[in-house]
Amino acid sequence: MLDTIPNNVNLSDNPKLQRALQRWQPDFLNWWKEMGPEGFQEDQIYLRTAVGVGAGNWAQFDYVKMPDYRWGIFLSNPRKQDSIYFGDNIGQNLWDQVPGEFRKELRRLIVTQGDTEPASVEQQRRLGKKAPSLQDLRNLFQVNVEEARHLWAMVYLLHSHFGADGRDEAEEMLERRSGNADHPRILKAFNKPMDDWLSFFCFTMFTDRDGKYQLATLAESAFDPLARSTRFMLMEEAFHLSVGESGISRVLQRTAEVMNEGKDPRSVGAIPLDMVQRYINYWSSASYDLFGGEDSSNAATYFAAGLKGRFNEGDGKRFNEHSALNEVYETEVYDNGRLTSQEIPMRRAMNACLLDDYIDDANRSVERWNAVLEEHGLSERVALPSKRFNREVGLYANLPVNPAGEFIGEAAYASQRDAWLPSEDDRAYIDSVMVPVYEPGKVAGWIAPPKKGIHGQPLDFQYVLFH
Repeated sequence: MLDTIPNNVNLSDNPKLQRALQRWQPDFLNWWKEMGPEGFQEDQIYLRTAVGVGAGNWAQFDYVKMPDYRWGIFLSNPRKQDSIYFGDNIGQNLWDQVPGEFRKELRRLIVTQGDTEPASVEQQRRLGKKAPSLQDLRNLFQVNVEEARHLWAMVYLLHSHFGADGRDEAEEMLERRSGNADHPRILKAFNKPMDDWLSFFCFTMFTDRDGKYQLATLAESAFDPLARSTRFMLMEEAFHLSVGESGISRVLQRTAEVMNEGKDPRSVGAIPLDMVQRYINYWSSASYDLFGGEDSSNAATYFAAGLKGRFNEGDGKRFNEHSALNEVYETEVYDNGRLTSQEIPMRRAMNACLLDDYIDDANRSVERWNAVLEEHGLSERVALPSKRFNREVGLYANLPVNPAGEFIGEAAYASQRDAWLPSEDDRAYIDSVMVPVYEPGKVAGWIAPPKKGIHGQPLDFQYVLFH
């Protein structure tokens, strides 16, 4: 069976590992058929399949049934650095095997990352029945199969380097279920329901962007197999982010067009700007929580050990000093409703630094969204909420803070919540416009058409051959 899976890790030279993965693969396929895209398993989808790690022609496009997708195992090409370049072990050789003293921490990092991949597939499994266009349907499935491939990447590491414990963890990742009260996914954002495409676009924009930053920090790891696995995953992750950013841009474009015609977006089944803003607030703040506490002993441990670096730690441009011992991170926290300054030792503030990088990156996308509104002559704008808003983790957890980051008190927050976060009426309206459109070249009325096809194909290409 594994002969059909592309890989550059010499699986055929490791019979023990091959047998372990062969035992896991049927369980994976059973999980995919049960929890993958509902109702489309027999259709031929025009998908990108990774076949190598070289620049340029690293993937091929063709029609394939999703259960027959060739989920591959790839490590990126060797890094330029051959020694550890941050933390307490600077100058020592990169690790090809897991050091015993960091076994628990590395396993935790790999399992947590791996658990997010099948979780997102589960969250999105029913969206195909509401797709706004055939190209969007195909893009959903591309994201799904690549998230499943990322699961394979983490399972390969668990099987290769963690023995029986790793095999147990790999099985457990197929047993947890997104949103299940008794056996949920590890991280809260990956248990949230996703019943509409506005949520999907926000998720791929914001939550997958968290994935980009988490993968990027692991791509700095002294554990070389993990670093090279996540570097290759980042090549695929870029597409997921583009689906989210372009999706929201198309929603805003359609709404702006309707408003320019002097119409209420609701009257024609488009999505009002204030409703889009509430969804942005909801999914971005949920994604802020994924970075963890701003003051974190775990983050300090991971950095000191060389397990997880800062964003672009090793590019030679961002940081001159890689021990992070003599620096502090300055922030503000609320104390009795008033902002006060606080200094956190830099190693303990790695999560906060990474969240700042994430917000800067996300804001560049928001600027492009606002350019769409400006091009259509609208004065309205969308914005990211403050990192203090709607938090459940860290320094600002459960504080009554508005999207501008101001402390307003419990009563004021409760009275205005529906102005800032999606209400039941919002969700009902969004669901009402989610009418599937499967005719090539056509698109639902709540979103503008894509600007171009996939892999050079025309906009009216038949991206899905229905069974």
